[in-house]
Amino acid sequence: MSSILSIQNVSKFYGRYQALKDISIEIPSNEIFGLLGPNGAGKTSLIRIINQITAPDSGTVFFKGEKLQPGHSARIGYLPEERGLYRKMKVGEQSIYLARLKGLSKHDAHQKIKYWFEKFEINNWWNKRVEELSKGMQQKIQFVVTVLHEPELVILDEPFSGFDPINANLIKNEILELKRNGATIIFSTHNMGSVEELCSKIALIHHAEKILEGSVASIKEEHKLNIYRIGFNGDRMAFAHSLWTAATILKEEDLNGSFSATIKLNSAVKPNDLLQALLPAVEIRSFHEILPSMNEVFIKKVQENKSTDNINPITQNLPTE
Repeated sequence: MSSILSIQNVSKFYGRYQALKDISIEIPSNEIFGLLGPNGAGKTSLIRIINQITAPDSGTVFFKGEKLQPGHSARIGYLPEERGLYRKMKVGEQSIYLARLKGLSKHDAHQKIKYWFEKFEINNWWNKRVEELSKGMQQKIQFVVTVLHEPELVILDEPFSGFDPINANLIKNEILELKRNGATIIFSTHNMGSVEELCSKIALIHHAEKILEGSVASIKEEHKLNIYRIGFNGDRMAFAHSLWTAATILKEEDLNGSFSATIKLNSAVKPNDLLQALLPAVEIRSFHEILPSMNEVFIKKVQENKSTDNINPITQNLPTE
């Protein structure tokens, strides 16, 4: 699959503080790609480079095979975590203004904004000032102006911030619709549940370095811990005796006469061997492997990568992450 964005050996300094260290990431076309990392990891610095707000000190970014240049900005949509609307301007007037900055004519801008306002049922916001809107309402307007010029690449930084569950689900469906229509989405968030739900691939940055990249499925498979959940009917003692040294019981539940056990399998034992040992003793109702969540993988990888050697003592004027 071709990459819409190729980030090659990018480094960035702010004075003596290194925000990015030799970062290389390939972002495939027509995917939802998770850009992950703790606060201060370097995510925002990388997003600012992609948006040409700042430039890398070394390395190169390619957009669809071409070195990133000012003309590419019109093909990129960016929803920052920080609200970027003018508080005193009216919503409709401001939306037209921001659409024009992305290269739309006044007529096209008005037509597209009208379409989105009707879709989101916010026509009555047109003459409201931004300061009259709640945080979630402002975020909804900002989402509209991010995507109304139909960008090929959409960068969303914590897009669900400020939304109640209903509006968060609305935006989630719009993100999926963008992908169906051919857009590529870079999704930066701390919500690992959203990553599992939406992203096909991710990259994890910590202390300015990329420490993990790959598909969500392969990463979860790579970090599995040989943990299984078994549902069974029968005698619990017989179940425990049948495990012998093949596995350790981590948790048991009594489900009104049926039982469920979470076990950690000995690395030398195969699942089929375990089942063969259990079948004479109990009736197996269910058997499945428990893969780690992306939240668990995130915490594990960040903890593994902790090192005071990587922490710069200079803390003034650091970029917001």
